Amino acid sequence: MSRNMLGRRKSLLGLTAGLGTLSMPFIRTAHAAGTPVKLVTSWYAQAEFGGFYQALAKGYYTREGLDVTIEAASPQMNVPQLLAAGRADFITGYDFQLLSAVASGIPLVAVASTFQHDQQGLMTHAGVTDLQQLKDHPILIASSSHATFWPWLKKRFGYTEEQARPYSFNLQPFFFDKSMAVQAYASSELWDAKLKGMPVEFFLFKGLGYPPYGAPMVTTQQMVKTDRVKVNGFVKASLLGWNDYFQDPAPGNALILKANPNMTPEHLTFGYEGLKKANVLLSDDVREKGLGTMTIARWQATRNFMVSQNLLPADADWKSAFTTEFVDNLRIMPT
Repeated sequence: MSRNMLGRRKSLLGLTAGLGTLSMPFIRTAHAAGTPVKLVTSWYAQAEFGGFYQALAKGYYTREGLDVTIEAASPQMNVPQLLAAGRADFITGYDFQLLSAVASGIPLVAVASTFQHDQQGLMTHAGVTDLQQLKDHPILIASSSHATFWPWLKKRFGYTEEQARPYSFNLQPFFFDKSMAVQAYASSELWDAKLKGMPVEFFLFKGLGYPPYGAPMVTTQQMVKTDRVKVNGFVKASLLGWNDYFQDPAPGNALILKANPNMTPEHLTFGYEGLKKANVLLSDDVREKGLGTMTIARWQATRNFMVSQNLLPADADWKSAFTTEFVDNLRIMPT
């Protein structure tokens, strides 16, 4: 391990004092007896995490002997740090963050996918028909996005670093400037635009060759080695919850509304319908192997993408960032 990698590992593992506190109410199984498990999601409670809340509401975690608590991180939290520091058992991760952490010597591992494709995209004002049209236009980008999709956007569409503007999850600059674009999720920023009565276009990166999975379930290598029963039970119950959520979301949505006082039923329905329309759980791999499946080919595509954008060392041990053994053994087929 290089000195730089070792230093990054120490900084990540040692930042427990600066991690802050989770800002939203936590939700756990009522009067559940079982092995305590904490899941920390990467954002506030919303439809993108509906399957986990559904598994809680329907008792799937309890059935696996798990007493699960779901907590939501704020936008300022570094969720992989929480996991590495022992303040979570599982997180909803991001392929880029995970591969970078593993390359730095942080022993994290994805044990299942949530969505088969990332739901990230770019929102523009009405009239834009191709992202090529955004050359020289300001684009609102979160700081973390400079290490994920922004290098890809620059290379693919000829954007420059000068176009990037800091995105603090406040859309007022976008609403004010008709030449501006902003990174977006269909269930979030598009909802805000709808409430504003602002006509917009949305370009999902998936359709443009962006390779990552969406929100993989991530734990530590230590957990996989020492408590395989817990990992298997968590993955199984979560995937059953996701399968169930798209049949009838009411139980999970009730918990989401309880966990997130800022969420409205209308916004939640908008997000749910968007996810369902996008068939986020499905792919050819899922139809063959079951929900949550991951493949070496898909992870290698993300690895190759990161290497080509100078986001990951070519000699990084990318294969240790995921394991397919849990989902391969479950084979929970979509209904």
